[in-house]
Amino acid sequence: MSESGENKLSQSSLIGLVIGSMIGGGAFNLMSDMGGQAGGLAIIIGWIITAIGMISLAFVFQNLTNERPDLDGGIYSYAQAGFGDFIGFASAWGYWFSAFLGNVAYATLLMSSVGNFFPIFKGGNTFPSILVASILLWGVHFLILKGVETAAFINSIVTVAKLIPILLVVICMLVAFNFGTFKEGFFGMNAHGALPFSFGNTMSQVKSTMLVTVWVFIGIEGAVVFSSRAKRKKDVGTATVIGLISVLLIYFLLTVLAQGVIIQNHISKLEAPSMAHVLSYIVGDWGSTLVNIGLIISVLGAWLGWTLLAGELPFIVAKDGLFPKWFAKENENGAPVNALLITNILVQIFLISMLFTDSAYQFAFSLASSAILYPYMFSAFYQVKYTIEHKQHATPKQWTIGILASVYAIWLVYAAGFDYLLLTMLLYIPGLIVYSIVQKNNRRRLTRVDYIFFAIIIVLAIVGLVRLCSGAINVF
Repeated sequence: MSESGENKLSQSSLIGLVIGSMIGGGAFNLMSDMGGQAGGLAIIIGWIITAIGMISLAFVFQNLTNERPDLDGGIYSYAQAGFGDFIGFASAWGYWFSAFLGNVAYATLLMSSVGNFFPIFKGGNTFPSILVASILLWGVHFLILKGVETAAFINSIVTVAKLIPILLVVICMLVAFNFGTFKEGFFGMNAHGALPFSFGNTMSQVKSTMLVTVWVFIGIEGAVVFSSRAKRKKDVGTATVIGLISVLLIYFLLTVLAQGVIIQNHISKLEAPSMAHVLSYIVGDWGSTLVNIGLIISVLGAWLGWTLLAGELPFIVAKDGLFPKWFAKENENGAPVNALLITNILVQIFLISMLFTDSAYQFAFSLASSAILYPYMFSAFYQVKYTIEHKQHATPKQWTIGILASVYAIWLVYAAGFDYLLLTMLLYIPGLIVYSIVQKNNRRRLTRVDYIFFAIIIVLAIVGLVRLCSGAINVF
């Protein structure tokens, strides 16, 4: 269904999708996740490295959007254009699973956050929690059916609402910041006090912060996934860069300023969400209440944003002929009705399963958690490939961002862990069947390269299964 310019996404809506998708519940515990094991110096170095990698990746998305405006599927279509149908399909398959399983986590985290005010929802997996989460799930579903643009507009409003308490915390920490406290824990601390500078210890601390930053920018591709719905294609890249830099600055201030408010060796002792305890330390108990309300708004907004992403991507892939055609159906409002339906049915099934055991969800999430990183890696690789193919017109910036983003994307996959790479291969086994059927229906034969990838995935999946059954990998 064609959409008029008035019904397409503005730059502000695209920025809202980027920021809203990245800032979820994790931001509210970032102070202790990073600062609990690292001093101010290590945190600053960690953010500098992360900034170089993520900004390079954001510029990759911006450059590819400008150079290849014909690729409407964003991170999926970059993988397909650069490395063939199967890599494109595999990127989309893993991303989709990661996205909808992440929504199960958002649902339970939301209810657990509400449990801070109403104990009946404590833990997030009680019957009342699952009941209310299910009602919200289908409420979001029918909201998106009113039109992706309407849902994106509401997402922008929620994004502004979630930023208010976060920015208030930043302002309060700026006022309460004590340089002496910051200086004391600058090189890190142990139970006995401040540590002297040590290169090896500092680098160890930096690594601990980098393992946290692997996951905090998931969602940077929010605008890219919706590139086909943007009013102007160039807005997609601009929104990605603005959104990333905004979130990067917020995260940097939250984690660094906290080191000057609470002594470093006490930060690790803060209960989740640590932001609530930091603000409470500065202004009193009402600060904790405000942050917990902000957490609820933030998680609800991230849930909406990721439901949009989880429904949109399979819809786009199906339109390109790499997912079953059934996923490509739109309603009269241009919403991906079938893709959204199957996505939310799967979320609902996992929510119900958590009434009895969370083992099924934990196992599925372990399979899918690192799969969302591969599209980033192939997008960066495609930037390098595209630059090589057009080297006569390539600029130093295009070479630089491609190489830096590729190195950083490889680091992301490495940091996620080799065991998770093996488990992810199990996720792709049913995908091989779906891909084969889709290619057959489209009268496209499997290529020799496809069979090579099939063999690699099956071998790695078998290794992962053996390690899982032997207890070498523990996901519960």
